[in-house]
Amino acid sequence: MSSKLGAGWGEREAMGGSETGRPLARWILAGMVPGMVLSLGLGPVAGQPLPAASAGDVRRLERRWNDLDRQIRALEELLPGEAAPLPADGAPRPPLPEALLGPAESSAIPGPPQDSVPLPPLALPEAGNLRPGQLQALSLEQSLAIGFANSPGLQARREAVAAALAELQSQMGTYWPRISAYAAGGTDQASTSFFSPTGTGTLFAPSNPFFIPPGGRGSLNNNANGVSGGLALRYELLDFARTPKARAALARLRGSRLDYADALRRLQLSLSEGYYQLQRADQLVRIREAVVRNDLLILQDSLDLKQAGLVPRLDVLRRQAIEAEGEEQLIAALAERAVARRRLAALLNLPPQLTPTASDPIRLQPRWPLDLEASLLASFRDNPELEALLATREALLSQKDAVAAELLPKLSLFASAGAGATNTNNWNVRVADGGCCGTTVATSLNTYGTDWSVGLAVSWLLFDAGTTRGQARALARRGAAVAQQYAAQRNDIRLRIEQAFLGHEASLARLVAARRGVTASLEAFRDARLRYQAGLSSELDLSNTQERLIGSLVQRLEATVNVNITYAQLLRELLPMPTDPDAAVPARLQWSP
Repeated sequence: MSSKLGAGWGEREAMGGSETGRPLARWILAGMVPGMVLSLGLGPVAGQPLPAASAGDVRRLERRWNDLDRQIRALEELLPGEAAPLPADGAPRPPLPEALLGPAESSAIPGPPQDSVPLPPLALPEAGNLRPGQLQALSLEQSLAIGFANSPGLQARREAVAAALAELQSQMGTYWPRISAYAAGGTDQASTSFFSPTGTGTLFAPSNPFFIPPGGRGSLNNNANGVSGGLALRYELLDFARTPKARAALARLRGSRLDYADALRRLQLSLSEGYYQLQRADQLVRIREAVVRNDLLILQDSLDLKQAGLVPRLDVLRRQAIEAEGEEQLIAALAERAVARRRLAALLNLPPQLTPTASDPIRLQPRWPLDLEASLLASFRDNPELEALLATREALLSQKDAVAAELLPKLSLFASAGAGATNTNNWNVRVADGGCCGTTVATSLNTYGTDWSVGLAVSWLLFDAGTTRGQARALARRGAAVAQQYAAQRNDIRLRIEQAFLGHEASLARLVAARRGVTASLEAFRDARLRYQAGLSSELDLSNTQERLIGSLVQRLEATVNVNITYAQLLRELLPMPTDPDAAVPARLQWSP
């Protein structure tokens, strides 16, 4: 860049910077058109005749050119130096980065991939799987089907619905009695010593077997083994918190299903936008490639004319700058296409070795069939985003009732029946000083028995220092907060509908104007190309006409893609989606009242 600019300004200095060249420069400036002089601030007041350029005007203009020259050189010094010398005129261009080019479009495999199973949720890609792999050509409907099947976010919503259903089933189980079995077993060993300092006194005669002399002693070892088991039943006859808890669980299940339906709408919009942006990026690459090819042809013509001495070096340098700018825009378009492919691959959750590309041509979606007011009214009806907030509020209020019911009495029925057996062994029985303390010690004793019980239990929380009432008030406040969220979400939905609707109408109108612009620009470019080949116009006219054509093509492309994107945004607010995770998801992209 520095050498090109320096060369260009060197030619100007060679023309007017020396003493021999200054008369020529002054002669050129004196014959400048009045509009150029006025644009530089050297002309008279409007309405007065234009005098000829004076010598002082020419000197001031020269000083300004010299100042501009010094400023440009100062800017060049701020730029980093070139790592390699700039190529000479006509030298081949350096190749484009391989990472941006990716696999060739001709190698893309059409249709849905044979193996579209994504990585497991907790797995990471292995070495070699992250390189650019097979290019898979997908249509929009195929992309929607794969995205609905593979999306991790959607799968998380399905798991949330299953969890809410299990919670509801758990709450419904509280209406049934609870029956439990119990069993116990164990062993116990003890060593016992007896001593009676006073004996039995006059209670028993010495011949009585229960007589204990004063100071009588005795000891034994005891081992007991026992088992027991039975059934227990408990049934809540009266529980005022049971029904509100079940209603809260049912509301949470309904909210989870509605969140799933809303997630389907959001995913449809994300997949559609990703696919349309990839179509845009592909088309933009084709436009930029055609521009670069055309610039190279014109540059080669300029080089040939310069070698023949028919055009100055300035024309070649200008064409080189235009061609470099076109190549820069092509590189940016390639990078945008690579990013758009990876963005769509992430939305589809494809295996790491697959790279998607758009197989559908750009098709224009039809005009939205409803007006703005009808679209707004339709978006508010059966909107899962709003209905989910209502379900959340209902769950909070039911949970508040369940917490408040904890202050009410509860009546329960309980019953149990069981049996047990015990084996007791005594050994190492010894007595001293007349013996103590009984008549007979059995060495082994087996005991069997059964028992049962039934009754009613009443519990009533009388005082908890306001803990339960505070929890109920907190849940009521959360319900009020959800009501405010509902109002805010309602306004957001209206804003999104209005933005999408107005953008859709504007994009359709822009598309009509862009088509006219493309038609006129294309005809103008053809005429300019013929005039340039016939030598009737300069390459500068051809460049300006080509730039206008490129701008018209890009504007038409942007308008077309915006029509489709805004249509998908309107679908996001109105497209019916199932609330059952097991139901099939329709991959349709058109909505009818």
